[in-house]
Amino acid sequence: MAHRPPAPSLSAYGEACLTTSPVNRMMAEFAVDFRDDVDINLGVGYVNEATLPRDGVRQGLDAVLQDPDHYRAALNYGGPTGSRNLLDSLRRWYLRHGPAGVDEGLLDTRHLLIGPNGATSLLESFSLLLELGIVFVADPLYYIYCDVLQRAGFELIAIPEDDEGLSAEGLRRAIDELSERAREIRFVYVVTVHNPTGTVMTNRRRTQIVDIVSDLSRRLDRQIPLLSDRAYEDLIHDDSLERPRSMMADDEIGIVYEIGTVSKTMAPALRIGFVIAPPGPLIGALAQRTSDAGFSAPLINQEISSWLLDHLIDEQVQSVNDGYRHKARCVGQWLHDRLGPHLQAVTGGQAGFYYYLTFAETTTTIGSAFSRYLSRTTGQVEIDGPLHQRHPRVVYIPGEFCVHPHGQLAEVGQRQLRLSYGFEELGQLDAAIGFMAEACAWSPSL
Repeated sequence: MAHRPPAPSLSAYGEACLTTSPVNRMMAEFAVDFRDDVDINLGVGYVNEATLPRDGVRQGLDAVLQDPDHYRAALNYGGPTGSRNLLDSLRRWYLRHGPAGVDEGLLDTRHLLIGPNGATSLLESFSLLLELGIVFVADPLYYIYCDVLQRAGFELIAIPEDDEGLSAEGLRRAIDELSERAREIRFVYVVTVHNPTGTVMTNRRRTQIVDIVSDLSRRLDRQIPLLSDRAYEDLIHDDSLERPRSMMADDEIGIVYEIGTVSKTMAPALRIGFVIAPPGPLIGALAQRTSDAGFSAPLINQEISSWLLDHLIDEQVQSVNDGYRHKARCVGQWLHDRLGPHLQAVTGGQAGFYYYLTFAETTTTIGSAFSRYLSRTTGQVEIDGPLHQRHPRVVYIPGEFCVHPHGQLAEVGQRQLRLSYGFEELGQLDAAIGFMAEACAWSPSL
């Protein structure tokens, strides 16, 4: 037998990638035998299939292919900053329906760039382009991107959020406690409609955070980027909330990078994410990174998205928000009626499609009684069902995946979970909450 040489050497990042994230492991295991219309997915934050504009995408594709003069070379490679048509369409949309405080004068001072593969690809680009060091994030944290940052080698400092978003006082205190290590701070990352908690950051808090990071930049004599991820901001469906104000409106020194996407309102498969950025070397590096990753996002997707933004976006956003508002109200009532006695706190339900639950006593970790009941792995046939016909299973994101393992919320995270009401229809959501109530009642008996 021929000698087989050892495997190739991996970079530090490659070595980190050998350990898949807990969420990826959990979802991969569950997906192996997930049964559509039987098992219930409250975990993966997919948008609801009924909200996807299939006819609109078909119309957009036809319009793009039939007008090669306007949608030039739509089936070819694109440029690293994005389609001119899409950039213009996004600008018009932003001025009409974007956050408060944004006008043509502000946008004229900024650069708009399309990422290579959705908003996540832009976030990943920041992790590659900025020097390693300390990053401030909210706790509970956006586990997908925070996993990326940790694999890349960044040190995360997680600041607990309150009902207005990432705590301003907590951020100030954490900066002060770093003392001499403050020079290692690289950037601050906030999600304005937070994932996983669904907390909508108030305008007061946005201004406070811009002020804190601006003061820090002046003190260090170095711009500290403030990444404002507004992925769910177009899905604020609680009409009682104030119109969100862009962090760019309070940015006097060019530190705010506002990141958006059309995934939540139109279709994730289009993979269109964008950043509105101040001038400087970082935006130039982002453009080169996009080129390195494949020249640009697929140009046909960009042009279809441009057409959708010009022709269907207003009615699409209204329809999507009407649907999620109705689902949020139904799920919120069911949580109150069926899980109320077991819950200590609930956030979310005002924007996007998440509720974040904190139980008073029930442990939600993988392998807990609650988890085994919902995954039908208790070993009791009356709960699990016969081997060939398991009872419906429910997948959720446990809080242990959503909090910093060494942060202030590590303990309470053992009693938390994120529930997505985006993907499943009301009947499945109703059933899932009933199963959760059963799991709570069964758990203490062990």
